[in-house]
Amino acid sequence: MANKIKLLLAEDEAALGQIVKESLETRDFNVILCENGEIAFHKYLSESPEVLVLDVMMPQKDGFTLAKEIRAVDDSIPIIFLTAKSQTADVVEGFSIGGNDYLKKPFSIEELIVRVHNLIDRSKTQKTSTTLEIGDYSFDFPKQLLKFKNEEAIQLTHREAHLLFHLIKNKNQVLDRSLILNKLWGTEDFFTARSMDVFISKLRKKLKNDERIQIINVRGYGYKLTV
Repeated sequence: MANKIKLLLAEDEAALGQIVKESLETRDFNVILCENGEIAFHKYLSESPEVLVLDVMMPQKDGFTLAKEIRAVDDSIPIIFLTAKSQTADVVEGFSIGGNDYLKKPFSIEELIVRVHNLIDRSKTQKTSTTLEIGDYSFDFPKQLLKFKNEEAIQLTHREAHLLFHLIKNKNQVLDRSLILNKLWGTEDFFTARSMDVFISKLRKKLKNDERIQIINVRGYGYKLTV
């Protein structure tokens, strides 16, 4: 039997959310159902789902706001918006935030499943074929290999690789410290913050062959990678 797809569903309509959850779970999905955007964000950080299905209109934190926060630390996870809205402006906003697809209510479970599978297949293809470039370095994120020009590639640890990935994908922008701590360490207490500082120092040393590359500490907020 194929592994179940872990899907996070953020839907404040309890009856609809339960119906979608139960329907998906009969089709080899593991569904994390959240009743609002605030809960959904914390579950995203702790549960590491493969795909997000977010209702746009939710209490405490709407789907667009939630997607913005998630995209600050993860620009690859597939996001599908659910909405009763159909105005062009809302659709455009959803895609501009980083949504990958848009499903208007009411919708069929079969259509949702097809869209989820399409996005996951596309995401897996991109991950296996993508090498990121930063200055004179190339970074193979799936293999966690960092290579300088024609020298032999060095193996990064899991956290080094994920931290560098987020820095590169947010190049020349400040990467929020608390979001990364929660994403990679699951907490943002003093000891994990110090641990992150150590990993930043290690990355600086491994990127030192290109003097143009800088990882800048933006006091009180986070880090910024510049070239």
